[in-house]
Amino acid sequence: MTGAAGSYQTPARRRPFAGLVDGLRHHLPAIIVFLVVIAAWELIAGSSGRRIIPPPSSIAGAIVRESDLLWKSAMATFTEAIGGLIIGTLVGLAVGFATARWAVARDILLPVAIGASTIPLIAVAPIVNNWFGVLNPLSKMMMAALLVFFPIVINVTRGLVEVQPAQLELMRSYASTPTEVLRKVRVPNMLPFLFTALKVATTLAFIGAIVGEYFGGSSTVIGRIVLTSMSSGSFDLAWAGIIIGAMGAIASYVVVVIAERILIPWNTAVRAGGP
Repeated sequence: MTGAAGSYQTPARRRPFAGLVDGLRHHLPAIIVFLVVIAAWELIAGSSGRRIIPPPSSIAGAIVRESDLLWKSAMATFTEAIGGLIIGTLVGLAVGFATARWAVARDILLPVAIGASTIPLIAVAPIVNNWFGVLNPLSKMMMAALLVFFPIVINVTRGLVEVQPAQLELMRSYASTPTEVLRKVRVPNMLPFLFTALKVATTLAFIGAIVGEYFGGSSTVIGRIVLTSMSSGSFDLAWAGIIIGAMGAIASYVVVVIAERILIPWNTAVRAGGP
C-alpha cells in the first residue's frame, strides 16, 4: 500500500510451525543415525543364536510384558537417584561456597573432596549399605550423592573464584560490600559452572543408585532386576531395565538443560544453542 506519506509494506508472515520444522531439520542427522543403528541391531542380534544382547524387538516385548514390575522398580530407583542428586548438590554447594570464601576451608575441604572422588564405588557400596541398612533407600541415595558431590564442589568453587579482575575492580570502585560482590558478580559467574556440573551429575546419580542396588536391597528396583535377570538368562528383561535406567538419566539431563535455558538465558553457551 502506498500513499502521500510514503509507502507501507505488509510484513512477511512467519510460516506456521517454522520452529518445529527448523528443529527437525537440525536433529535429522542424529535421528537417521539412531534409526540405522536400531535397524542394524535388530538384524544382527535377531540372527544370532544365543541372545546375550537381544534385539530391540525382544527388549520392547519385555517392557510391555513386565510393565508393572518395571514401572514400580523405575519409580524406586528414580527416587533414589534424584534424592542422591539433591543431597550431593546441596552439600556440594555448601562446601563450594565455603572453599571459595575461606582459604582455610579450601585447604581442608578440597583434599577431602578429591580423596572422596577417588574411592571406588564398588568398595564403598557394602559399607554404606551396612551403615544405613540394605533395604533403606537412603543408602543408595548416599552412594549417588557421593558421585554427585565432587563435580558440584569443583565447578562451584571455580565459578565463584574465577571472576574477571575488571569486574571486581568495578565493584570496588562502587564501594560494594563482599555480600554485594557475591550476589551480583560471583554467583552469576558461578551459575554456568553449576549447570555444567549438574549435567554430569544427573547421569552419575543414576549410576550410583543402580550400582548400589547390586549389593542388596528391595527386589523391585532396577539394579536388582538387571542382576537377577542376567543370572537367570532373561537378557531381554535385563536390557529393558538398563534402557529404562538410561531413559531416566536422559530425562533428568533434559530437565537440567531446560532449567539452564530458563534461569540463565544470558549465558553465551545457551544463546548459541549449546548443550
